[in-house]
Amino acid sequence: MPILGARHDFAHPVEADTAWSESYYFNAYDPVTDTGFFTRIGIRPNEGTMDVGLSVWLPGTELAVVRGVRPQREMTDSDLAVAGMRYERLAPMERWRLGCEAEAIVLDLRAARAPRPARVVMDATFRALTPAIGSDGQGRSGTGASAETRQHVGKGHLEQAGRWSGWIEAGGVRYELARARGNRDKSWGPRRWGGPRMWRWFSINVGDDVHLGGIRIATDAGDLHRGWIWRDGAVASIRSWDVRTELEPDGLTHRVTHVRATDSNGRVHALRGDVLRVAGVPHEAGGRRTILNEGLTRWTYEGREGFGIAEYLHQLDAQGCPVVPIE
Repeated sequence: MPILGARHDFAHPVEADTAWSESYYFNAYDPVTDTGFFTRIGIRPNEGTMDVGLSVWLPGTELAVVRGVRPQREMTDSDLAVAGMRYERLAPMERWRLGCEAEAIVLDLRAARAPRPARVVMDATFRALTPAIGSDGQGRSGTGASAETRQHVGKGHLEQAGRWSGWIEAGGVRYELARARGNRDKSWGPRRWGGPRMWRWFSINVGDDVHLGGIRIATDAGDLHRGWIWRDGAVASIRSWDVRTELEPDGLTHRVTHVRATDSNGRVHALRGDVLRVAGVPHEAGGRRTILNEGLTRWTYEGREGFGIAEYLHQLDAQGCPVVPIE
């Protein structure tokens, strides 16, 4: 996958598709404090909205959630603020600062305690450890699964690994980010949550020197495999993701993920992901029910421990079962 220049950290031309979106996503996890977050802001000028979601991993099994939406009828890449959450580009493709002052709902992911309100305050800075890796999606229509994906998930996309500094505070308790790492991504193009039949998306950080990211996505035209690995100071594309999953008793939530990622040099990277906890993010549109299970995951790779995300998207039938069987 190519390395993208700084201009792609800014807005792209808006096309006529009503579902056109430009979004920014960040994740972080600090194993020292057992805290972190994942957050996304999306600008949808043709629909006239800007929406935000922030989910903060708290120690144990709690998750603090902030959601918000505001009117936005023009594309912007500077006024990125909704519901007390703000995103500031300090240096394109190098540093971002995220801040929050908002009222949140704290959920127990094991449903052992009732939801409770809490104020979330955050000041966290992302510093890149790798270049931005991706595709600008311009001037090409693609074929098969690639063409269909461009109509539902976006035309252009980049991902980048980094280190975090700063702090998170929830309910008056502050957690300093001591050893936090994570990935960020940016997507532009049509975004329809009900479009893909399923996906498996991975965000993996093993120390400061090994990082992986990518997706296997199922469409009516077949499966699409995309991704990258940063290792030994260089990037290689991931050509295929072979995924095997151990599930919780509900038959839907992933518990262990076994991944064999084959890169463009023919090298196979074997990883085991033990899911620490899962936050389910539901979507419903056009009569289709979608669940996005964001799994905070401890990864093992060549005897080393890392952390990140194993994200499973499922389309659900009337009985709440995945339309595509979980492999």
